[in-house]
Amino acid sequence: MAAYRSAAGFQRVLLAFKHVCLKQRCGVIICRYSTVYDPNEKTFDKILIANRGEIACRVIKTCKKMGIKTVAVHSDVDSSAVHVKMADEAVCVGPAPTSKSYLNMDAIMNAVKQTGAQAVHPGYGFLSENKEFAKRLAAEGVTFIGPDTHAIQAMGDKIESKLIAKAAKVNTIPGFDGVVKDAEEAVKIAGEIGYPVMIKASAGGGGKGMRISWNDEETREGFRFSSQEAASSFGDDRLLIEKFIDNPRHIEIQVLADKHGNALWLNERECSIQRRNQKVVEEAPSTFLDPDTRRAMGEQAVSLAKAVKYSSAGTVEFLVDSQKNFYFLEMNTRLQVEHPITECITGLDLVHQMIRIAKGYKLQQKQSDIPINGWAIESRVYAEDPYKSFGLPSIGRLSQYQEPLNLPNVRVDSGIQEGSDISIYYDPMISKLVTYGKTREEALKKMEEALDNYVIRGVTHNIPLLREIIVHPRFVSGDISTKFLPEVYPDGFKGHMLTAGERRELLATAAALYVAAQLRSQNSGLFLCNSIITDFVVEIDGEKVEVSGEWNLASALLPITINGKHRNLQVDKHKYAYFKLRVLSKLAAYLSKHMPEKIPEDTSSILRSPMPGSVVAVSVKPGDNVSHLLERVQIHCTIKMKMPSSFTHHYLHAAKSTCGLCIIFLVLRSICLIKRQPDIEAVEQ
Repeated sequence: MAAYRSAAGFQRVLLAFKHVCLKQRCGVIICRYSTVYDPNEKTFDKILIANRGEIACRVIKTCKKMGIKTVAVHSDVDSSAVHVKMADEAVCVGPAPTSKSYLNMDAIMNAVKQTGAQAVHPGYGFLSENKEFAKRLAAEGVTFIGPDTHAIQAMGDKIESKLIAKAAKVNTIPGFDGVVKDAEEAVKIAGEIGYPVMIKASAGGGGKGMRISWNDEETREGFRFSSQEAASSFGDDRLLIEKFIDNPRHIEIQVLADKHGNALWLNERECSIQRRNQKVVEEAPSTFLDPDTRRAMGEQAVSLAKAVKYSSAGTVEFLVDSQKNFYFLEMNTRLQVEHPITECITGLDLVHQMIRIAKGYKLQQKQSDIPINGWAIESRVYAEDPYKSFGLPSIGRLSQYQEPLNLPNVRVDSGIQEGSDISIYYDPMISKLVTYGKTREEALKKMEEALDNYVIRGVTHNIPLLREIIVHPRFVSGDISTKFLPEVYPDGFKGHMLTAGERRELLATAAALYVAAQLRSQNSGLFLCNSIITDFVVEIDGEKVEVSGEWNLASALLPITINGKHRNLQVDKHKYAYFKLRVLSKLAAYLSKHMPEKIPEDTSSILRSPMPGSVVAVSVKPGDNVSHLLERVQIHCTIKMKMPSSFTHHYLHAAKSTCGLCIIFLVLRSICLIKRQPDIEAVEQ
């Protein structure tokens, strides 16, 4: 059984065990990469990776296979990070905030000079699509492993990219091609296009500065908020408006182009499972596309790449409606987070290809050489609480961490290890969990098994949500869209509700585990290892459940058999368990009925921050007016807030949408705790 959330009451449980023996086990770590590297093909002697975490580790792995030395850059809090340990050299580029380290161009340029790196791979995010950074590298004779500045600039601006796409005969969403001047012009344009419309930042990406509008009032409000968010996120408040494609799929085409005019499309990735315009689960290929649509999308993606003389790996994103009409959304001029699933079905190492292209080599493949071999699925594992707006960040130290690499056809791209800290400063992604098989069914079953075997302790994580998604009938059937999560969980994700049979299995397993622990304790002088193999017959209200397995009491993973079916359970004695169970003696269970119930903490007088942040100033004093009107709260004060750049996008937006209060109060709520008393206090969380 998987990691589910529920509360189980007490039932009468009778156990009988058949035989007991002990055994110890060991595991084999398996990891698979596909590309064969030619040691005679010379590229670079040393590459600096201007990034951190899992993508830095990913790039370093390919560099090692190619015989290239690597340089890691890191902030002071990342000095012991995995990517730092993996690299041949490492340079500290500043303190924890990204603006002072990973976005600090001066410091990174100094690291390039100091180490003599011949090229820089930017990964994704940070400086990966910053044309000024590419220009500075070129001025120093250092190769930027990515497209040239012209392509970055052309595709980084949504207005310009849409015009280029139209000229290249790429299908585009109906809309206004110019810059929207003010809210009233936005209303006029929206009326001409027809509601619903999408208001979006021209220089944006990843859902920042994006609003859906269904009427004139929402258009005025959306214009104001989108322009403010665009200005703060990109330093550019320009907006565009286009027709909103209701209930679409988000399908993207991976392209690869060299400096000699050759370009390929490497099939598609289905990225429709999203929350707040952020991808959660991806797969390749898509269940929705037929060969003709796939070819048409691929050819248009290549046409766009050639129109801007693109060279490197890039991704052209499309929205696809229910009739398989597809429309250009944007082009990402970098390596995508979800690139591993394309690697799985094509056999190509995209980082290897990017390095070859940056050195000036021609593509070795033709379009007819690009296969679709099998199916691959990627789950983004985050340190997030999935029960809060499908995921608000969780911080802490990984007290226990075990990736499911003992399973075949499983790939985990991560940049952390046991003991690593998930901090407020960076994106809370733990890893990208990828499974692949000959068929989609095989890949899904492998993903289910991998999620069940993934051990994460110390932070709240989103594995319960990921597992529910991949076994949901709608997802399994391929009936998905970008609205999947809000449609399937309209009241938010509540966890898995146990069936009667699952509840019996869980109670039986808990009782069997308790007896196994007692046996182990009573015979500690005889047994020298942690595992005990025992078969139990458990009776629950007249129903018999057979439970057997190797009860390794020192392991977080518990592979067992219940009524002949294999199950993987995780046992956690701390707060991260999804089912909270107690095993009591008959007498204790009877007496527990007479114990007073613990009254939950009364939190009606306080507001707790739904996400981490720092309070730097609260301009309010005793006596200031606080009024409560029509379920809205207005606080007449000014709040100065400081939140990590990685959180100020969709997490703050989620925090706002969760509480349903006015904007001033939302900001205050998202960063501090306030007591509703005459004296208002702000306490850092």
